[in-house]
Amino acid sequence: MRIVFATHNPNKIREVLHLLPKHIDLLSLTDIGCVEEIPETGQTLEENALLKAQYVVRNYGHPCFADDTGLIVDALDGAPGVYSARYAGTNKNADANMAKLLSEMKKKPNRSARFKTVIALFLEGEQQLFTGKVEGEIIHEKKGEQGFGYDPVFKPVNFDKTFAELPLSVKNKIGHRGKAIRKLVDYLKNIDNTTE
Repeated sequence: MRIVFATHNPNKIREVLHLLPKHIDLLSLTDIGCVEEIPETGQTLEENALLKAQYVVRNYGHPCFADDTGLIVDALDGAPGVYSARYAGTNKNADANMAKLLSEMKKKPNRSARFKTVIALFLEGEQQLFTGKVEGEIIHEKKGEQGFGYDPVFKPVNFDKTFAELPLSVKNKIGHRGKAIRKLVDYLKNIDNTTE
């Protein structure tokens, strides 16, 4: 089956491709000719994921799933949360976002945080939500060259390396997006028209 992942982010596509069964043909927004930035005006991760998936179904007619991910930092009362990608401004600059986060965390003794991903699926008139979380902490400086977003400053529980230092296979196994995608894949496997 063909399904659209409502993202322009090649890093997200790469992560998800590692997890999907071979019989699912994954398309990005670029693949379907969607060059516009889909508005994310929701107040929650769930609302934003639903908005993006609905937009693709309504305007392009493809089955679609969309995700929204937030970094939730306890010492910052849950910020940046739903505004994670735009924390330092609307241009979605990861380095600027991390710099702002590290600056605001300078004198915070509580470094606990978690990533949360919500995936919204629209398929054959049905709507489903899948959620994945990973607990961890914000370290004091960036470490690692892999990953994207806040990965260089997030160290998951029970690991001594950041997401940006861990192989993609490990991140997919323990990470928020990997957990949500596996729930999505399990759901797709149980639908008759996804069988080979």
